[in-house]
Amino acid sequence: MYPKFVTHYHLSDKKPFLNLSDLGGKELTKVIEALENRRKKCDDFNRVYGGKYMELRKKTEDKLRKLFIDAGGKPQRKSPHYFVLGESFWFKHLCPNTAEVRIPLSYFSNDSVSITYPDSLVSMGYMPDFGLSVEQKPYHNRVFKLEDLNWVVEKFGLPRDDCRKEYKNYINEEFEKFIEVQVWDDSPLDLV
Repeated sequence: MYPKFVTHYHLSDKKPFLNLSDLGGKELTKVIEALENRRKKCDDFNRVYGGKYMELRKKTEDKLRKLFIDAGGKPQRKSPHYFVLGESFWFKHLCPNTAEVRIPLSYFSNDSVSITYPDSLVSMGYMPDFGLSVEQKPYHNRVFKLEDLNWVVEKFGLPRDDCRKEYKNYINEEFEKFIEVQVWDDSPLDLV
């Protein structure tokens, strides 16, 4: 049994479904700098956007998209909108006053949703290229479709949420905290 909804977390003073991958050049640099400055000024803002974050994210999204297409997916976007399956205490508290959008899984088309276990940055296998060690798991380097969710949960179980609110060194910890759901169309925007 697994949650029948997904949650998109976003900064409460920003609109949902803003995507760094939709930005480029000076605009992207400006947003990343603002996020990093915010993190430095606020003890509760724990999300890290280091100098190589977008390079890692780009490689991850390119592989994620290719694997999704290979699995029969039909992405309408170059990069997805990100959700967690169910909810995640850990993700929600990564930044202060996080807002959320919840959507039933039944809302989505199988052709527009991919799933990674866990977060795609971990799962797609590029973190060691950036000096971050990750123990390989049998569900890494794989993209699942919505129709595979029952099998995935039966085979691997649900990750255990992390309720400690300890973020100081999270990029160096084992990162098996949630199942990530990627939506490759703009249908979520119709709900907000």
